[in-house]
Amino acid sequence: MESVQQYKVDKEPQATLAMDPMKFILWLFLVSIIMLFASQCSAYLVRRAEGNWLEFAMPKIFWYSTGVLLMSSAAMQWAFFSAKKDQFKQLKIAISITFVLGLAFLWMQFEGWKELVAMNVYFVGNPSGSFFYVFTGLHGFHIISGLIVLLYSLTAAFKLKVHAKNLRRIQICATYWHFLDLLWLYLFVFLLTFN
Repeated sequence: MESVQQYKVDKEPQATLAMDPMKFILWLFLVSIIMLFASQCSAYLVRRAEGNWLEFAMPKIFWYSTGVLLMSSAAMQWAFFSAKKDQFKQLKIAISITFVLGLAFLWMQFEGWKELVAMNVYFVGNPSGSFFYVFTGLHGFHIISGLIVLLYSLTAAFKLKVHAKNLRRIQICATYWHFLDLLWLYLFVFLLTFN
């Protein structure tokens, strides 16, 4: 009888590590974005070392847009904390502010491109300018995808589907948005350092 009980104890199923499928997909997506930008940074450094590299001053609006994106990250965190506390009014306000600041960031990036053109820095003809446009354009594309995720969370918040017992949407949204902010900070410092 003891051997049967011992056998049952030994053969109990072990707990498996489980992860939310949507969060897993998000992390895979983030890793792919990191790989994309890592390859672009590597190509930038290799091309810069080859010569024929025209340096230019980054327009000031990119500094301001960085501040706007940091404020949007603070608003996103406010939204997350509000959702955890079931503060629905603050949640809606915070996500709305994040969305508006994200749009403002995109507009400022576009204005920065216009300033680059005014400085005779074009997409074609100057490798440093080309890379600058590619970096900011790729990041801008990901900001647009982040705004879509934000819009999805904003809609859910207005339908009261985001609350303390259902934080999945806001967690995914906040993780992605903070990642995009950190990515921009990295790119900003990288372009300031190596331009």
